[in-house]
Amino acid sequence: MTITSPTTTTTELESEVRSYSRSWPVTFDRAVGATMYDTDGNPYIDFFAGAGSLNYGHNNPALKKVLIDYLARDGVVHSLDMFTAARDEFLTTFADTILRPRGLDHKVVFPGPGGANAVEAALKLARKVTGRESVISFTNAFHGMTLGALSVTGNAMKRGGAGVPLVHATPMPYDDYFDGDVQDFLYLERLLTDSGGGLNQPAAVIVETIQGEGGINAARAEWLRNLAGLCKRHGILLIVDDIQMGCGRTGGFFSFEEADIVPDIITLSKSISGYGLPMALTLVRPELDIWEPGEHNGTFRGFNPAFVTATEAIRRYWSDDALERSTISRGMAIESRFNALVARYESHGLVAKGRGLARGLQFPSGELAGRVTQEAFANGLLVETSGPGDEVVKLLPPLTISPAEFEAGMRILEQAVVTVLENQEN
Repeated sequence: MTITSPTTTTTELESEVRSYSRSWPVTFDRAVGATMYDTDGNPYIDFFAGAGSLNYGHNNPALKKVLIDYLARDGVVHSLDMFTAARDEFLTTFADTILRPRGLDHKVVFPGPGGANAVEAALKLARKVTGRESVISFTNAFHGMTLGALSVTGNAMKRGGAGVPLVHATPMPYDDYFDGDVQDFLYLERLLTDSGGGLNQPAAVIVETIQGEGGINAARAEWLRNLAGLCKRHGILLIVDDIQMGCGRTGGFFSFEEADIVPDIITLSKSISGYGLPMALTLVRPELDIWEPGEHNGTFRGFNPAFVTATEAIRRYWSDDALERSTISRGMAIESRFNALVARYESHGLVAKGRGLARGLQFPSGELAGRVTQEAFANGLLVETSGPGDEVVKLLPPLTISPAEFEAGMRILEQAVVTVLENQEN
């Protein structure tokens, strides 16, 4: 495969903070479904999907059509929080198709264009409602790159970029942090009930049901139910960050459905627009909606093209359970194939992780996992690493990936694992 290198202007002019372009140093030009193409026409199967922003694939034709039609008729693009037809249609569709069938009565906040905006709004509202400052987060969590979101993020490198103390947040052990059957959050309950524990009464607990950036760590449904119960007993608001794992990534629209819990606050972004357009939501129980008009706002909280594609995505993919069943089935197929690799290379200590179409294969080191992703890239597959030491090869393919693309991508990945591990043995 001939590699298309980026221009000198691009590499010299753009900030050194760029990251994905270092792993995949080609210039991409177009994308369809689960395949991206560079400027020389070389195809790359995409098991990255915009870090989970493209659950319905690149340039999904149904979503593209409604977007083009909307723009062609001069539909409103920017409107802050003014009423628009696109906004109304999205809210009605979201309530009728997603919220009400799941017994959720949450109100919708449009906090700004990205996931960090949704998290900041959640933290801010939780503190306003309770009058408390402290928030409980979890080891290996990732919630965003702004200061409030970083304060509840576990990654040391990302936290270090803040340049200031990150306060009013306390990390607790995530499920299975101690590699056993210990109910890790019971430590938190002990501190909450111990007058000598030194823990300020928290405003909220923020949790991911599956830690994507943290290494595809999936919490057990029982653990999540017990955590929700703990929050209720102690008057603590439960925030579920569903930014990467929501919108069907694990099967159901929300990743917490399997645990049968009802969070007080839910954050969504990434695939909520369906097309990769900027959009975020913070969903709050009605009694928590105590903001004054304009107390939380942002210039780009009314991006109507995203409302249009989000509405069509919900209608097309969430009016029945076909996509949910497909996601669960494909996830089980990956699990089976990963388990085969784990058994084949037992001496290497591989671990298969995840749920739905959020899957990970953990290696003994980030160096090995990185070699696997680079070998995969050289053969036409985009897949990233995650975890505190980048030791997990992380799969987030589009939920709508075709059978042919799915099979081709899995074969490239499996061969990359074989090549790297057998070369290591030799």
